[in-house]
Amino acid sequence: MTRPAPSHPAPISFYRSGELLRSRSVSEVVLVGMVDVPEPPARLLADWEREISSQLALEPGDVEPLPLARARTRWPAYRLCVQAASDWAHAQGLPGVLASSEIALMACQGAKYHHDGMQYGFAAFCNLFMSEDKGLDLHFPAAGKRIPLRRGTMAIFDTGQPHAVIRRGSSGFDEADFADGSDHNLVFLSWELPIEEACVAKVLRIEFDIAPAHVPLPGEESLMLGGRPAVVHPAHGQWMRED
Repeated sequence: MTRPAPSHPAPISFYRSGELLRSRSVSEVVLVGMVDVPEPPARLLADWEREISSQLALEPGDVEPLPLARARTRWPAYRLCVQAASDWAHAQGLPGVLASSEIALMACQGAKYHHDGMQYGFAAFCNLFMSEDKGLDLHFPAAGKRIPLRRGTMAIFDTGQPHAVIRRGSSGFDEADFADGSDHNLVFLSWELPIEEACVAKVLRIEFDIAPAHVPLPGEESLMLGGRPAVVHPAHGQWMRED
């Protein structure tokens, strides 16, 4: 059972840092921009569509990885796309961070409201969207940001911040918005930026070791709200608390 969480508590991310379990704030900062990247080759786009339909079998709201190594062999402008993203991140105050960060190729058919603070509390995400405009927005309800997605859209955000990919003009995530037979698949490159990197923490205004001394640490990586595991309502993105 879940119930709406009061507005006053702030979520706390507990994440592994070496052998330690540290605490940190969850940033509501979202960096958004556009970079000029060429359309992927038709052969590569066809590969992605086959992979999405035959291997991933995406349902509305799913987010899954695509094989990056194979894509790179058919993507002459891959390095140009990565460089464009790196240059943009540098301009946001993050010099050299993307070059040393883990990168993945991802696909989604929309995305339900969620946070990634359980698995990725140690990181921020940097996403570069490679698909054309399909009438979808990246929405951050806590930050009050709604970003139209098209090829070249960049976004950097805290993994613990609730977010979703929803139909443009909608008020939240609804599976019925993706049931009309239209193509709503999006492909994007995603980097994991280390949250303890000084420039990442500065840009996102992260505060560390914020858990009160008298509060016992959880036994594992987690995102906590008012002393309990924090969850996000999948349809509208508001914080909930498990009872």
